[in-house]
Amino acid sequence: MITWWATLSVMMKILWGITLAASLIFVIQTVMTFIGADVDSSFDVDASGVDDPSAFDGGHSGMNLYTFRNLVNFILGFGWTAILLKDSIRSTFLLILVAVAVGVALVVLVMFLFKWLSSMQQTGTIDVFKQATGCQGKVYLAIPGERKGAGKVQITINNSVREYDAVTDGDALATGTDVKVTEVLNETTMVVEPLNSLII
Repeated sequence: MITWWATLSVMMKILWGITLAASLIFVIQTVMTFIGADVDSSFDVDASGVDDPSAFDGGHSGMNLYTFRNLVNFILGFGWTAILLKDSIRSTFLLILVAVAVGVALVVLVMFLFKWLSSMQQTGTIDVFKQATGCQGKVYLAIPGERKGAGKVQITINNSVREYDAVTDGDALATGTDVKVTEVLNETTMVVEPLNSLII
């Protein structure tokens, strides 16, 4: 190990040092992300030079270009590409060009990965009191009339199908009836009416 390190040029030693450090930070960031800690921070300028990093992506940190996480990802892609291909690509200029391309590609990939994860999280969090009224669905388990009991409905909210308990003010609703939510009683129970009741 010591002999191998001694044979490296100064530039390669620096490259190895920076790449290994970036790899360690990447592992720590990944672990912290999965346990729910926020380890990322934005630089104080965005792509247009405005002192508001959230302006670049509408406030989604996963799509903010100037972050410490993206810097680490770039160094990770650049460093390992340069190290692994240094014997295969003799041209220093071409090696740097390929390494930069891989570094940028890794940054873009991780940015879109975090954007996707963020959208999945937002889709999974629904405020039924604000979003359910007016949504449509089908009766899954027959609903007794005049609120004499609860059945079940499958309602589409934000392109996601959810199942809720449901009551109705009118006649009983059979399984498969198309319905619309008119009121939200609580987080698990809706008031619905048949869609055809709106037809005059």
